[in-house]
Formats: sequence, structure tokens, C-alpha cells
Amino acid sequence: MSKYTQKERGGLYELTDAARAELIDSKYYNKDLSPTSLSERNWSTYHIAALWIGMSVCLPSFAMASSLVGLGLSPWLAVLNVALGNVIVLVPIQMNSHAGTKYGIPFPVFARMTFGAVGAHIPALSRAITACGWNAIQSWIGGAAIVSLIAVFVPSFKDLDSAQYIGFFLFLAAVCLVAARGAHAIRLLEAISAPVLIALTVGLFVWSLMLANGGGFGFADVIRAKTNYGLVADNGGLLYVFLGGLTANIAFWATMALNIPDFSRYAVNQKAQFRGQLYGMPLAMTVCAFVGAFFAQATSLVGIVNADGSPVFDPTVALNHLPYPALTFIVAIGVLVATITTDIAANVVAPANGFSNISPKRISYAFGVVISCVIAVLYQPWNIFGGAAAYIFDWLNVYGGILAPIAAIFIADYYVVKKRNVDVRALYQGTEGRYWYRSGWNLRAIVAWVCGFILPTLGGTVLKGNVPLSWISANGYIIGFIIGFAVYVLLMKSESASLISDEEAAAITER
Repeated sequence: MSKYTQKERGGLYELTDAARAELIDSKYYNKDLSPTSLSERNWSTYHIAALWIGMSVCLPSFAMASSLVGLGLSPWLAVLNVALGNVIVLVPIQMNSHAGTKYGIPFPVFARMTFGAVGAHIPALSRAITACGWNAIQSWIGGAAIVSLIAVFVPSFKDLDSAQYIGFFLFLAAVCLVAARGAHAIRLLEAISAPVLIALTVGLFVWSLMLANGGGFGFADVIRAKTNYGLVADNGGLLYVFLGGLTANIAFWATMALNIPDFSRYAVNQKAQFRGQLYGMPLAMTVCAFVGAFFAQATSLVGIVNADGSPVFDPTVALNHLPYPALTFIVAIGVLVATITTDIAANVVAPANGFSNISPKRISYAFGVVISCVIAVLYQPWNIFGGAAAYIFDWLNVYGGILAPIAAIFIADYYVVKKRNVDVRALYQGTEGRYWYRSGWNLRAIVAWVCGFILPTLGGTVLKGNVPLSWISANGYIIGFIIGFAVYVLLMKSESASLISDEEAAAITER
């Protein structure tokens, strides 16, 4: 066969037809995991921005700021916390996007380059299992909207003990059906839904403002509310809550910082993926933060609070206080659209690809979707989404500390170790490829990952009462990221087998 195994055009690479034919029988290759061809890379800046708006405008995004208000922060401090966290996490997201766009490879295949063909199951499954938890949370929220929707026609339905569980399973079934249709169905849904999601955000803000006005409070009364230092002290103090919230906001997109190649591989070029994410995510999340914080403070001022008197953080509470059935119907539809677009793009695609990567010849992408939805049920989301502190410290911060070093290791490997040179065919070759390492495992990556997550995870789970470790956990994403990056670069100094020089890259690329 020709020495050329990949072609380059405008800085984008694709496998040659001969190279694809050679890989057909490889157990590490199937249609769903194959690199996109240049003709398949047709997502514009708008499509990528719409994708991020669709993922960002959702009830858990509103809950990021409202939960911080629930822990005692002022609305403006909560908004600042969310905005800062999302600017920080955009850095690893953008950096890991590059390989997906340049080479057209999905996340599980991208992971093989760093962890080895077998070791790639660790980051893929870590991300997949975390996403299944998010799928559970989103489906629980979407289920609440379904309950409200049905209750418009059958008011007694919402009083059933099983109503929320019925809504949960109905929503999860809808997610499974839509996600199984693949990337093109997702792109269409995201493009259509973006304006609807913006309208939903405006609607929640207007309702909150009207609620405050009805209680005798104006716009200024809500936004000028001060930090509740007594409530903050009960949750560990101002600095602890702020840093914990910052880590939580970074961790909110920790999963996407890993599997962003699943989407960036469809971008028409690097500018489209960069601008689409820059325009679509930080601004949308900051707007959601403002609305979420305003909602939490407004409901608190008029006496809609939790049993312990703290501000509510779950925006689905609004559905129970809307004055007209027709309005409830419209808002519930909006919540369903907002939730399903976020859930599928952020929490179903990656697990499906991750499970397919375990055995590409036996597990298709569609079967992977079914597996991810089944695992979501096992998470019991009624516990995960049970309160502001549980949401911030027990869920977001813990899994963020586990995933942060993986994102760092990917960046260190792609930019520092391999200098953005990738032999795409070798990613699918198994034992014959340069990324096989030792029996399919890059043990250096495993060691760097463990070094990065061990302290933050211990501080958030096993040794939760230990004050120093609790502070490490509150800053777990950044600490784990730095440790993982540094350890990996140091360990890989003696590795040369997986590297590809500029000259060798040119020798295998047809231009």
C-alpha cells in the first residue's frame, strides 16, 4: 500500500481510503469510532455555539448560582463565582478540542494516544460513569417537567407518590430514543432549540421579578442582597464556600473537558470550534448564573424556602407556583427542551462512545446509549440532587477531582510530549501501532492520574472531616490538574516509542 496513510487539507487530516480499508478488520475500529472524513466536518461556528448554549441553558446551570446563594453567598458573589469558574474550565476544553478537529478522532480514540489502546478504557469509563450520574440528574429534572405537564390535564397526577419516578423513566426513555439516532439528530435538535432555551431563561427571570414585586420587593432589593454570613459560617466559612463553589463550577464541565473531541471532530475548522465555544459557553453560563441567583434570592425574600429556612436552589420549584395551567404547560415544554438537549450532548454521547470502545465489534454506539441510560437509573438521582451542599461538595467537587488529572494528562501528552503530531492509523492498530505501550497500557499515565486525584478525593470522601484535606478538596480540580500535568511530563521524559517527529509526520501525510 502507499506510504501515505493520512491526507491533509487546510490543517485538517483524514485517513486515506487505503488506510481505512486496512483497519476494517481491526478490533479497535468500527464505524462509530472511525475518524471523521473532511466532508463530515460541517459544523459551523453557529452549530458549535448552539451546542454550548443548548448544554449551558439548563436547570443544573441555574442551580450552580442558586446553590451558592443557598449556601449563603450574595447573588453577585455567586454570579462572579460561576463566571470565573467557566472561564477557567474553557482553557482545558479548548486545548483538548484541537486534536478532535485536526484529526477527526472521537474521545475514546484520542485517549488511546495517551493511555494506550487498553488503558484508554480508564479515562473513557471514568468520564462515562460520571456522565451517567449527570444523565440521572437531568432525567430527574426533566421528569419533574413531565409531571407538571401531565398535571395540567390530570391535576391529581402530581399528588401520586410515584409521579416523579414515572416522569423520570419517561424522560429517560425519550433521551435514549433521541440519542440513539446519532450526531446529525443531535445537531438538528441543538440548532432548533437554542432560541427556545433563551426564551426559557428570560421567562424564569421575569417570573422571579414578578414574584419579588408581588412580595413588595424591587429589582434592586434582590440584586443588592448581602452575603448571609451566618449561613456561610454554617457551611465552612466565606472563603471555603467560594473556593468550593469555584471548583464545582470548573467541575461542572470537567466531563466535557475530556470528551470534547466527540464534538470538535465535526467542526469545519479550528476557528469554528474555538469561536463557537468562546461565544457559546462562558456568556451563556454567566447569564444562567444571574438568573439562577436572582431566582434563589427572590424566592427567599417572599418566603419560598427550604424546610430549614435556607434559600431553595432547584428552579423546578417555579413550576409549582405558576398561576395559570396554560403557562405551566408552556414552561414545562421549555424545561423539557432545555434539559433533553443538554443531557444528550453532554451526558449520553460520551458514555455511548466509551462503552462502544470496550468492544467496538460487539457494542455499537446505539447499544452504548442504552447501557448509559440503564446505569443512570442506578445512581438514584433523588439523593444526588437532594440539597445545595450535597450538589456542590459531595457530587461536583468529588468527581471533578477525579477527572481533572485526566484532562491535564491529555493536554501534557498532546502539546508537550507529542507536539500535536499524531499517527491516526496507529490509534486503531492495537499491538502493531505505536500507541500500544506495554501490553496496551501506558503505566506512566495511570501513575500520574492517581497522583493527581488521590488527595482531593480523600478530602471529599473517605477523610471528609479532615480540615486540611477538605480544603484541598475544595480546590481539587486545580490542584489535581497541576499535579497530573507535572507528574506526567516528568515520567514521559524517557518515553520515545510513541513519538512521531515532524519529518515522520510529513512522510505519512499526503498534502
